[in-house]
This record gives sequence, C-alpha cells and structure tokens, in this order.
Amino acid sequence: MRLILGSSSPRRKELLAQIGVRADAIIPPEVDETPLKVELPRAYCRRISLLKAQAIAADPSDIILCGDTTVALGRRIMGKPADRTEADRFLSALSGRRHRVITAITLRKGEKIWQKDVQSAVKMKPLSQLEKQAYLDSEDWRGKAGGYGIQGPAAAFIPWISGSFSAIVGLPLAETAALLYSAGYPVYQDIS
Repeated sequence: MRLILGSSSPRRKELLAQIGVRADAIIPPEVDETPLKVELPRAYCRRISLLKAQAIAADPSDIILCGDTTVALGRRIMGKPADRTEADRFLSALSGRRHRVITAITLRKGEKIWQKDVQSAVKMKPLSQLEKQAYLDSEDWRGKAGGYGIQGPAAAFIPWISGSFSAIVGLPLAETAALLYSAGYPVYQDIS
C-alpha cells in the first residue's frame, strides 16, 4: 500500500509531515477547475477534490489523497488568481471583510471514496493601498486561493479566524488523519 499525494502544493506536503505522514509519491493531477454555472463554493470544492482523486492512476491498494481549497465571499468562488490584476481584485474585495475558506479532501482506495470538507471563517483587516501593493509585489499571492496565504506575510492582515488553521493553509490535519486511518493507513504510528 502506497500513499499518493495528488497535489502540487508544497504546503500540503509540509502539513502531512506535521502528523508524521510522508507520501510515497506526489502526483499533481490535471483537472479543469472551472466552476460550473451557479455552483456554490462548498459543492465546487468537493467536486474538484473528487475529480483530482479520480484523475490519478494507481494500484487498487494505493491510497490517493487530494484536496482543494477555495476562498468564498458570499457565493463568489475565489480560486487561485490568474495574474496580479486578479489578485488585486481579490484583495480589494476581501479587505475589511469576513469570508470563508473551504478545504475539501478526498481519499480514494480502489473504488472506495472518503470525503470531508472543512469551512473556516476568516476576517481580513482593511488594507491600505500601500499594504496591498507591497503584498502584491512580494508575489506571495501566486498559487493561493483568494490571492493570499495565511501562513506567509498576509498573516499580518488576518486578526481573527474561526475554524481550522491547517484547513485554511490547505489540509485539515485532524480530518485528514481520521480519513487516512479509516482507509487503513497507519497514521498514528510515526508521530515524532
């Protein structure tokens, strides 16, 4: 039995290591992440996570772990910004507002599927033009849902969260450990 992490995110690999789990292989799946018309953020996240898990070829005994994180402002889905202009729009929309960060995880072993999603509330302080431009200049927004990463310089913009910090970063650790255990992975044997 191998554990395959279906992700290109270095953060997910680092988060797994926090609970003593190391993937045997890392295979970033190729899927179309375009939201469907009128698709709600939670359903979108779950669907993309499942598509990722189904896109990876593996032996029936292998466990595939995939996740998807999105920022939701009301019903609006804010994925990874395509460019600086979109990141600027995202930050302007989030500035001074509360929003949700949703991370869905999917495990697949053969034909069996386990899925869980975690929603966290996040408050971003009102951003000055100087703060926003400095953050955009840092390029830290690249590859991050909503155009920011709470584990980097943008942490200075977040005075309050309610929920799972690890889920906001990209992988809810308690839920991931429970799903891995359910799938027969020896998650609790090497926590050091």
